[in-house]
Amino acid sequence: MAEPFIKIKDLVKTFDTPAGPLNVLRGISLEIQKGDFVALVGPSGSGKTTFLNMLTAVDNPTSGEVSIGGLPITQAPQRKLTKWRSRNVGIVFQFFQLLPTLTVVENVIAPMDFGNVWKPRERRDIATKLLDRFEIADQAAKTPDMLSGGQQQRVAIARALANNPPFVVGDEPTGNLDRMSASNVFDLFHQLANRGTTVIVVTHDRELVKSVPKIYELVDGTIGETTLAAAAARRTQELRATRTRLATQS
Repeated sequence: MAEPFIKIKDLVKTFDTPAGPLNVLRGISLEIQKGDFVALVGPSGSGKTTFLNMLTAVDNPTSGEVSIGGLPITQAPQRKLTKWRSRNVGIVFQFFQLLPTLTVVENVIAPMDFGNVWKPRERRDIATKLLDRFEIADQAAKTPDMLSGGQQQRVAIARALANNPPFVVGDEPTGNLDRMSASNVFDLFHQLANRGTTVIVVTHDRELVKSVPKIYELVDGTIGETTLAAAAARRTQELRATRTRLATQS
């Protein structure tokens, strides 16, 4: 068994509030392999975004350890983490968070400039190819307000991939999309995982994640596999068996 790409051990996050300590994460331990596509479900306020903030080094845990790609991010200095995050993590947000004054292609180039990734003369070509991969290269010269919600989210995913990160996270990435657009976004996440990118998506939409291979539920600050996960695993096994049978027959 390969060394886990993400190792989480005894992760605790407690916030101080006027009413007293609020325990949002209560000793979570989890291992995720490179190329896994993982969904984390739970109601609003269950701590899903807090959990993502720990994985992306946006916030520090109260206690516990997180290691990603061999780097113990809970112990690394913030200066190192800023550079690490720009090159190793792609984040897709619910509200897209595209820069409104930049064109679509400029939005994709922006993280390349910030992380100083790729040669400057290569960046526009790389950005254009990413947009073409998601079938929106014809929108490159437009500003985000000229695009539909589904198109904007495709741009956001292209931007998240601009520096070729090994790890992509989605924080309710389909919360503002219609069902068809949301399904298309999840199809893109499946494609990323199939290419070796580790993908973690948090959402409250249980119907949408039924196709995800690994599903966990965050309840009362603890995490565990859901009955959805078992069903997804069965579907994956059935699909593989069907493919094997068809290959044998042909």
